[in-house]
Amino acid sequence: MSKTRLIFGAYLLVLIVVAELIFHHFHLAAWPGFMVMIFFFVEHMDIKKASHILVGGLVGMALVLCAAPFIGAVAPLVGGPELANLLFIVLVVYSIVAFGEIVPMVFNNYAFMFLTVSAAVAKATMPNKAPELLQWMAVELVGGSLLIAGVVLIGKIMAATGAAPAPTPEGTPQH
Repeated sequence: MSKTRLIFGAYLLVLIVVAELIFHHFHLAAWPGFMVMIFFFVEHMDIKKASHILVGGLVGMALVLCAAPFIGAVAPLVGGPELANLLFIVLVVYSIVAFGEIVPMVFNNYAFMFLTVSAAVAKATMPNKAPELLQWMAVELVGGSLLIAGVVLIGKIMAATGAAPAPTPEGTPQH
């Protein structure tokens, strides 16, 4: 275990606790913001990937908003809501695959993951009412952006104090 990772981890815990307290204070779901932060780590803290994560996440959640109207409109044409739901999923997955190289900021794995998680959270926590997708989208965009900024700031603090070089796209600095 490196000293750098321990220091980075301590700063990160402070960021997580502060963010969680803020989300809780304003009665906001924290998970969309933290998903952004997790994906930022998956991308080795590459700031160039932040826009792909944020836009893809918004697209994924927006697709959840589109699902019910699509299914309602298409169900009578294809023989029921189950087939309409399947058609929606097929079209979304195909769009991500087909257009991912053309518009990678919009059609990407983050969109698919946020679609999947948002739909699951909505179904599990709000089966009889409309999910708070617009609020989740705001948390994803604003909260996720601030969490990414916090992680980048931790790297700058560590570099300024001599604890470690600034993080690179290759990941958390190692000593």
